[in-house]
Amino acid sequence: MPTLTPTLLSHVAEYFKVLSELSRLQVLCAIKSGPKNVTEIMAETELGQANVSKHLKILTQAGLISRHPRGVSVYYELADPMIFDLCTLVCQSLEQRLQRQSQQLSDLSRSVFVESEKQV
Repeated sequence: MPTLTPTLLSHVAEYFKVLSELSRLQVLCAIKSGPKNVTEIMAETELGQANVSKHLKILTQAGLISRHPRGVSVYYELADPMIFDLCTLVCQSLEQRLQRQSQQLSDLSRSVFVESEKQV
């Protein structure tokens, strides 16, 4: 792994900043199964045209998707399919954290119940 210099960390931060917007993640998920045009992305995400176009521009500039003209339409597709490997890692981490929190709440609930039973 390279040394994490401030310059490199800046690029990492920009990458995650692009992924920090719900609508952009929706757009990425919409094109996960294959290239789509703006109309198809709008239908799948239920986002408006201006919103989809704005996010497509940001995703394209970040290098996460690419655009390809076909006739009168432009189709967008993933340029970096590894993005979903990253999403899977994040989801697994969140799942583990939520399971731990759930177990802690369950333990707390049991201990409160036991304490209240002792007082009766």
